[in-house]
Amino acid sequence: MKGIILYTSRYGATKRYADWIAEETGFECIETKKADIARVKQYDVLVFGGGIYASGIAGLSFLKRSIAQLRGKKIVLFCDGASPYEEAAFQQIVSHNLKDELAGLPCFYCRGGWDMDRMSIADRTLCRLLQKAVAKKKPEECERWERALLEAGTEKHDWTDRAAIEPILEAIRQ
Repeated sequence: MKGIILYTSRYGATKRYADWIAEETGFECIETKKADIARVKQYDVLVFGGGIYASGIAGLSFLKRSIAQLRGKKIVLFCDGASPYEEAAFQQIVSHNLKDELAGLPCFYCRGGWDMDRMSIADRTLCRLLQKAVAKKKPEECERWERALLEAGTEKHDWTDRAAIEPILEAIRQ
């Protein structure tokens, strides 16, 4: 089985997961922005990973514009974010991102990290605004991801966990 892992990582968590998957599978691992469809088409298995930003999976545009050329390939997706896993929230991400020809592709969630010092000015500003808005809510009205956002504050957190790739590896083997 010949495979490739394409990833888009702004702050390092997605790259870490992609590297772990590469170690376990022996697949080539490259940034999505360095990939071209002619190269990717040579592989039997495509693993695609991207961080979640404003409900979108980073780098997914490559797969969307290339999906017709990848028919017959095994495609497995993963995404990561700072929030703890919640089934309903994850299903919203999946339904928002995996439409039309991407619908039904296996997708997995891995928890990433939080480091406001490394964030772009735009990301940091949006996160601070969101934290301020959520802080106005009564604690019992907050969703799990909102509580996690407030708990993260401005501290650095790394929630990456190598065990999170096990379902991804299982999907690759199937």
